[in-house]
Amino acid sequence: MDSKEQSLLKRVRASDRSAFKELFYDFHDSLFRFTVYRVRDEDIAEDITQETFIRVWKNRASIQPAKSFFSLIARISSNLCYDHFRHMEVRRRHKNSVPQHGDSHFDNPETGIQADALQAEIQRIVNGKLPEKCRIIFILSRINGMANPEIATELNLSIRTVENQIYRALKILKKNLKNYL
Repeated sequence: MDSKEQSLLKRVRASDRSAFKELFYDFHDSLFRFTVYRVRDEDIAEDITQETFIRVWKNRASIQPAKSFFSLIARISSNLCYDHFRHMEVRRRHKNSVPQHGDSHFDNPETGIQADALQAEIQRIVNGKLPEKCRIIFILSRINGMANPEIATELNLSIRTVENQIYRALKILKKNLKNYL
């Protein structure tokens, strides 16, 4: 890594916007090409590239100037790509259960009441039955939309611990929501 990049990373870590802008312009095209290769869609790749830089800025205090910046953004981008593919897979699997245009749960008051009851039950279980660490990790993941590596960095845990805690939370939720499923 060159000293210019290391210097810019130190400045970004200290919230220097001009240094961040310089890194953005230096690495945007490379990251975009890296992402387009993975997702095969330029619009999605641009969104992921932008989100990557947003996450870098939000977590700038944890930047390690001695490490490669491209490695950092490539890892974030890869995780966002995985999230995108998981989301697409869920959409594909549940395509037939999604209401058609014009059909809405708002059209049926009973469905709305059931959805509200389910939401309240999920909140009750998350707040009352999940152990504290498990609850924090679950909320960061499912409510705040953070990727597992981000959570691991934020909480100073291993990625494996984060994955295990999310699995544990989902298992507890599934067990306690069996009447709704």
